[in-house]
Amino acid sequence: MDVNAAVAAAAAIAGLLTGVIAMLAFRVSEREQRRPTRTSLHTDAVLPPGVDTVLSVLRSSAVVLDEADGVVKASSAAYALGLVRGGKLAVEPMLKMARDTRRDGEIRQVELDLPRRGTGRGEALAVSARVAPLGSRLVLLLVEDLTEARRIEAVRRDFVANVSHELKTPVGALSLLSEAVMDASDDPEAVERFAGRMQIEATRLTNLVQELIDLSRVQNDDPLEDAEPVPVDELVAEAIDRCRHQAGTKEITMAAAGAADLRVWGNRGQLAAALGNLVENAVTYSPARTRVGIAVRSVAQPGGDLIEIAVTDQGIGISDKDKERVFERFYRVDPARSRATGGTGLGLAIVKHVAASHGGEVTVWSAEGQGSTFTLRLPEARAPRSRRPSERDDTEGLDGEAGETSHLSLQPSDPSAYATLPSPEVLP
Repeated sequence: MDVNAAVAAAAAIAGLLTGVIAMLAFRVSEREQRRPTRTSLHTDAVLPPGVDTVLSVLRSSAVVLDEADGVVKASSAAYALGLVRGGKLAVEPMLKMARDTRRDGEIRQVELDLPRRGTGRGEALAVSARVAPLGSRLVLLLVEDLTEARRIEAVRRDFVANVSHELKTPVGALSLLSEAVMDASDDPEAVERFAGRMQIEATRLTNLVQELIDLSRVQNDDPLEDAEPVPVDELVAEAIDRCRHQAGTKEITMAAAGAADLRVWGNRGQLAAALGNLVENAVTYSPARTRVGIAVRSVAQPGGDLIEIAVTDQGIGISDKDKERVFERFYRVDPARSRATGGTGLGLAIVKHVAASHGGEVTVWSAEGQGSTFTLRLPEARAPRSRRPSERDDTEGLDGEAGETSHLSLQPSDPSAYATLPSPEVLP
């Protein structure tokens, strides 16, 4: 009897221990299930219903952090900006904001400048970060990229500053000259001299205002709303006629050659202004008694043929440093020379905008002391022609007004062709 009692007691104790162990294991398992694991941190199960859908349509970069600062959810934009790396929020100021918000529940917002990933130039990424609690355990971080907005704002400030400076110069000169005229009222020669200066400054002011209007128009208007096939021959003739008097004063030979009967699709007024600016610049910055040539040809491209209009001069040329900025508004290669010639620094900016709005581009080749070639490329407007332009059409000489043959290169798409461009020369 004693043996049986002992066995029964041992069995009872073993059953009790098994029950206790099972209960403890159940409690531990239940606790582990409630705790987010490394795998569950990257799933949508812990997010409140509908949050994942909302985050997917936001323009801002979104990151959701848990109690341990682990990333529960992150948008692709957050990874692209370098905010999340290795499953962790990589920006320490944002991480501190998230911890403070988790502690007191307050919404926080700050603007930060972050280093760009993968660039060794020290460029900053401007962002606006906003942190808010999401439920009882999660924190939501929304980050908006402000880099482009700041760049546009800087461009706007520079534009306003440049306009103010450019307008103030001729206006101030007119004010001083008018006072000089009044003081020299009894000196006819001085009055005549000051009046001539006033006319120069008034013309400069008029040109500046007109180019500001033109630049605003080409930036805001859609040239394809009233587009039409525009004959390139007529654009070239109009550009030459526009600069004929100025070229004649400097004894500059102007000539055109290349394929005929070509048309481009776009706004005639804007295209004429763009090509006219290129030819006018070539004449303005060329020494006296040199040549300016305009070459036209059609170039086959997979997406459609392009018309190339190359304007070549034998002027002062442009350095490599300046070539990167010649199409910026108000930028002048030689400010002193531009001021003397009445340049505003807006002509090439207008050309760039016209080319872009017509689906084309403008490029420049230049060497200091050898001249420059500006090439305007525009989509061709297909029209029936009796024949395609031959290679001979593209490479024949430029016939000047005096019947001379120009030696300017007519291969605008091949930079090596410009290597033989002659230095500025004086015609006999």
